[in-house]
Amino acid sequence: MNYDVIVVGGGHAGIEACLASARMGHKTLLVSMLAENVGATSCNPAVGGLAKGHLVRELDALGGEMGLITDAAGIQFRILNITKGPAVRGSRAQIDMDQYRVIARNIVLNTPNLELVQETVDDLIMEGDTVVGVRTDLLNEYKAKRVILTTGTFLRGVVHIGEITKEAGRFGEFAANNLTDSLLKAGLNVGRLKTGTCPRIDSSTIDFSVMEAQPGDDLPMPFSFRTDREKFKQDKEQLPCYITYTNTLTHEIIEQNFYRAPLFTGQIEGVGPRYCPSIEDKINRFRDKDRHHLFIEPQTKDNTECYINGMSTSLPPDVQQEMIRSIVGMENAKIVRYGYAIEYDYVDPTELTHSLETKKVKNLYLAGQINGTTGYEEAAAQGLMAGINAALSLEEKAPLILGRDEAYIGVLIDDLVTKGTKEPYRMFTSRAEYRLLLREESADMRLSKYGQALGLLDDETMANVNEKIAQIQEGIATIAATDYTPNKEFIAFLESIGEERISDKINAQQIISRKSFTLEKLSILIPELGKYSAYIQEQILVEAKYARYVEKQQEDIDKMKKNINIKIPEGFDFAGVRGFSKEVIDKLETFQPPTLQAASQISGITPAAIEILHIYMKMAEKKK
Repeated sequence: MNYDVIVVGGGHAGIEACLASARMGHKTLLVSMLAENVGATSCNPAVGGLAKGHLVRELDALGGEMGLITDAAGIQFRILNITKGPAVRGSRAQIDMDQYRVIARNIVLNTPNLELVQETVDDLIMEGDTVVGVRTDLLNEYKAKRVILTTGTFLRGVVHIGEITKEAGRFGEFAANNLTDSLLKAGLNVGRLKTGTCPRIDSSTIDFSVMEAQPGDDLPMPFSFRTDREKFKQDKEQLPCYITYTNTLTHEIIEQNFYRAPLFTGQIEGVGPRYCPSIEDKINRFRDKDRHHLFIEPQTKDNTECYINGMSTSLPPDVQQEMIRSIVGMENAKIVRYGYAIEYDYVDPTELTHSLETKKVKNLYLAGQINGTTGYEEAAAQGLMAGINAALSLEEKAPLILGRDEAYIGVLIDDLVTKGTKEPYRMFTSRAEYRLLLREESADMRLSKYGQALGLLDDETMANVNEKIAQIQEGIATIAATDYTPNKEFIAFLESIGEERISDKINAQQIISRKSFTLEKLSILIPELGKYSAYIQEQILVEAKYARYVEKQQEDIDKMKKNINIKIPEGFDFAGVRGFSKEVIDKLETFQPPTLQAASQISGITPAAIEILHIYMKMAEKKK
């Protein structure tokens, strides 16, 4: 019962953590309450979305598993925000929830260096301020050099359905009621959060004919860079989702039952997710809206049960039945499982270092919802990094810390450990300062070098990435070497492809960067680029289109890195900096950081604030 790494919890964070540790050559144990629920998707039957898709692509580029499982279990694939710029597009897939779980569990069970036991961890075994193992409900003691907690919503979990409460980590599963005591004894700051899920409906009782169909993309794109794209496009069968709406009757039913809503009666104390509120919270907060979108999503490829995205609720069962049947297309709907809210414990993530190791307990790592996040993707990204860093620590190597300019994963972890969170944290593209550098399709080019160095990606995969990089660079060089003059033939050519004429000599990149310029026009303008696949041509187009903006963003990053170790003068007047909020001033005055680097590590101090501070420091120096 001695291991290098023990991972507690078999959700998305736990899967990535234990696979990373085992694949890096360390004897690993996964402790999960139910072996058959390893990889269970507790809430919605989907992976990815805006910014979340970036996280999945990045963990795939590092050698994680979520993208590959999603490609195998996916039943619909779409690119969100397709009409907007590539930096804010997001891949999303509907998944067969049953198949996803089975695939994930089988990968875990067949991975060398990895064992699985079905028990509940009740206690951490400590030696001073160092964790050395775990004790379970069966009184078994498992020793390890590193422990990773990925407990999801199970720490003292309480389910709410109307006035009814049940101790549970998920509906029908026991809560982990004892482990929090170990965290509190260790001096960690523990808080309470809330999330929820919606009713599930028998698909045969839904009238889809009166709803708006939402099909997948005609040419679906896989999540994993390791999936054969062309074969995937040809073979992947997709199911439609549907859109319907709440209405004034739905709202009246909900509003008339506010007095029975645990969210409003004081029954629920934990803070819920701001950006994914329950339906009763939406009706209460947005009283001017006469309807809200509902997305009807199949949970499996057999489509026997549907998830009602947009209707998370903890209202009583009779109210749920009434409000569901008020919706067009669901007048005869039968609820298979009622929606519910769940409260659970989490640890203030400012208790962690950037490696996800706790500051107060040596060799203890936390990942996923225990750190205050919400979502499968955020959890998986943290799990992968915790597993990697626990393994690197065993090898006495420096942790892998991704910068905010390198990955959304870097943004996620930096936000958590420096700013903390008082509500479930969700990733958005707006949280990333360097979005143009962090596009989904560049994830492999940014991060695969780390995956290969860690032994999580094989040489063939890295060779494919290097070939992609070489082709894109070659294409960009071809564009940079191509100039045009405003002769009659070229002006006529521009008009033939729907582009404005030129009046002076111009480089091809300037034409390509036009908003009107499309992928279809690229190989017409520069025929040499036709030798590349459509996928590579698209990457060349994006790189050329945004070259000047990317260059400017890179200059900002280089400038920040150059200035980050500049010393802040003693006694500097932070209150005299215009544009600083009182909160920022108070924190800077309290901590008195000696350098800009130290200031950037203070919770709530943004990169923009560091830039402003540096400007005022230079102004003060000039006055001297």
